[in-house]
Amino acid sequence: MLIKKYIPNTITCCNLISGAIATYFAFNGQYKMAVLMIILGAVFDFFDGMTARLLHVSSPIGKELDSLADDITFGLAPSAILFSLLHELQYPAFLVPVQEYLPYVAFVMAAFSALRLAKFNLDERQSTSFIGLPTPANALFWGSLVVGQYELIQSCTYSVLFILLGILLFSYLLVAELPLFALKFKSLTWKDNWPKYIFLLGCLPCFLLGYSCFAAIIVWYVLLAVILPKKN
Repeated sequence: MLIKKYIPNTITCCNLISGAIATYFAFNGQYKMAVLMIILGAVFDFFDGMTARLLHVSSPIGKELDSLADDITFGLAPSAILFSLLHELQYPAFLVPVQEYLPYVAFVMAAFSALRLAKFNLDERQSTSFIGLPTPANALFWGSLVVGQYELIQSCTYSVLFILLGILLFSYLLVAELPLFALKFKSLTWKDNWPKYIFLLGCLPCFLLGYSCFAAIIVWYVLLAVILPKKN
């Protein structure tokens, strides 16, 4: 059927729309709703590629559209969350003169997310694993952290500094030459997949952290990659 070739791109557009709505909620300080829309976008992002492969209708347009949608949902939306948050926080006295401008640093992450997606499209090494932090993982880290630890962030005098440094660190991780395994299993044997099984086991206690669970899982994911940089 002719219509089937439009199905994956329609799902990708749903991802983009989810990201746009998440950005709207983020600018209005509705962080929980923003994170829910980012998660919904991640669901659409998972199924658009799968649908394209199942229907055998992959196309160059779909690939470009997917990157655009991902930068909105996993680049712009989390940047908007941090932009709004940085407007709410108390600033140390020495940062007050530049307080008006510092929230815009959040959008550096959107730019690095776009760069990471462009590199991914051209890098043939990333067919079965990742080089650099995937944009959905970055978005889920920040969304989960802000929603789960909002009161703590608000109460800490130096939260602004930690967030600004975190933006720079995670922007670097997006494009760093850091090997990260993908959760793809060609077999179920321990020998072939032991880093993935260790990761999954380590994720279990993270769910006890409530809204912060995704942030903890992403930190565990990156730490495991640093400890075992050559394991895939």
